Amino acid sequence: MPPAAQMIASAALIAWTSLLAKALGTGWGGNDVHPLMISAGRFVFGLLALTPAIVFWRPSFAGTAWPLHAGRVLTGWGGATLMFAAAAFIPLADANAISFLAPVITMLLAVVVLHERIGRRLVPAIIAFGGVLILTRPGSDAFQPAALLALAAAVSIGVEMTFIKRLSDTEPPLRILTISNGLGTVLSVTVALFVFQTPSLQQLGALAFLGASMVGAQVLFVTAMQRSDASALMPFLYLVPLFAALYDWLLYSQAVGITSAVGIAITLSGAALLGARERENTAASVVVGTEPTTVTGSPQRRGDVSRPE
Repeated sequence: MPPAAQMIASAALIAWTSLLAKALGTGWGGNDVHPLMISAGRFVFGLLALTPAIVFWRPSFAGTAWPLHAGRVLTGWGGATLMFAAAAFIPLADANAISFLAPVITMLLAVVVLHERIGRRLVPAIIAFGGVLILTRPGSDAFQPAALLALAAAVSIGVEMTFIKRLSDTEPPLRILTISNGLGTVLSVTVALFVFQTPSLQQLGALAFLGASMVGAQVLFVTAMQRSDASALMPFLYLVPLFAALYDWLLYSQAVGITSAVGIAITLSGAALLGARERENTAASVVVGTEPTTVTGSPQRRGDVSRPE
């Protein structure tokens, strides 16, 4: 499969997982499933789907940066849980578009923690944030409080991205995926025990499908990034809200309103422009003979991109 097709399939699967979370969170197949249980199902069944690869390739754990993995798992679990919660209350396209504020959060963290200069990245960041304000509609009668869940998810994912970018410098993808899903399973199941309710067989199947779909999206994403340049592939990731809107329309007859469409377009435009600014910085670094860096200050690698969770 060509790398571009892999990225499109990955985007479709990412949006599909949010649809499954929405169905489970709104009582499909039984009672409403708590977001903490949905998150636990994502990690448990994701680990099961990944097990054959783990057994076959047997990744080494020598020299593992466990503190970075712990930070990545904690923030990744938080981001996934918050996103699953948001999916039950607001349109899927809105929730997924808001999550694309994560790169802006990553950039701000790099400025605050690593004292990087914003430079030409400020304008794209403002554009993306403006789109999120349109989607959440603060101060108006149409304000969506649940959109704050998606915004919190974007913050958590943005922090997670800083951990993944660090890990990708020194650790192979299979080790990262193995530890992420392994530790994520322990964390998510432990927390989910406090809200546990026995799911129906249909819900159990949906949870299994959700976990397998997310691992499939991760595998497609990582392999595509290893086979081609990020600059050529990342634009395809912005199809996620479009797939989400399509699923919402087909299964819930929920069309995207004009205001939401404008907010989504502005948010994704800002995120795409921010990505373009980063690629320009990388190219300029190569020209002057310095090592290109990401927004977290780590060396830029072909696979050094962290969406999806």
